[in-house]
Amino acid sequence: MKTTRKISTVIYHVLVLGFGLMMIYPLIWMVMSSFKKTNTIFTTAGSLIPEKFTLQNYINGWKGFAKISFGVFFKNSLFISIVATIGTVISSALVAYGFARCEFKGKKLLFSAMLISMMLPAQVLMIPQYLWYQKLGWVGSYLPLIVPYFFAIQGFFVYLMINFIDGIPRELDEAAKIDGCSYYTIFSKIILPLISPALITAGIFSFMWRWDDFLSALLYVNESAKYPVSLALKLFCDPGSSSDYGAMFAMAFLSVLPAVIMFIFFQKYLVEGIATSGLKG
Repeated sequence: MKTTRKISTVIYHVLVLGFGLMMIYPLIWMVMSSFKKTNTIFTTAGSLIPEKFTLQNYINGWKGFAKISFGVFFKNSLFISIVATIGTVISSALVAYGFARCEFKGKKLLFSAMLISMMLPAQVLMIPQYLWYQKLGWVGSYLPLIVPYFFAIQGFFVYLMINFIDGIPRELDEAAKIDGCSYYTIFSKIILPLISPALITAGIFSFMWRWDDFLSALLYVNESAKYPVSLALKLFCDPGSSSDYGAMFAMAFLSVLPAVIMFIFFQKYLVEGIATSGLKG
């Protein structure tokens, strides 16, 4: 019996390892190809390790386009991602607190509307949103990429925080009310510190989603100097002339690093925010 269990465990781990390597191989191939000469990337595609390592792709890629350094694109992405993430976390926490602790007319209807909005594909709202932003004169700026997130449009994060707040004993709220605390004081002094794992989880996911967002930037940003990294990478591929795939792979690898570094440093809070649902009373 023990032997059968050991064999099953070994087979399971071998299969998981093989599947994991299969999933991560394209990323490893891209990273290794970024150290090859551009004209040898596809002729030596079967060989993972470069015959001669070179950093020229990183130098060429960082130079950017039309005297615009690739560092400018990184600054643009950081600005969009950080500001939108701050708006998402703050607004989601406020809305979640309202749903979890406050009683008002139409609460169930609004909560149902929020759940329905989570199930709608983004493509369904794309045309109405574009027409709306065009009427407001926001097309060509960062406003469509930032302002909506200050109104808790990410229902997933709201739902996550509602579940987290529901796990916090209401006795804490009642004790604070006896001491004369208002709803705002209870939220800022009691609820916010206790839901910090959920806030960090929402911040991590929001940052990664905004950092990788390509379609929104393609729709609303039309100046090269304002491009985020996700949109700037396509500039390396020019159908009318030769494409610098080496530089594109190099900058693509650099663009992945912020999300990976954030995940490594905050994975403890990420797991805690997803696995727990507040205090157990």
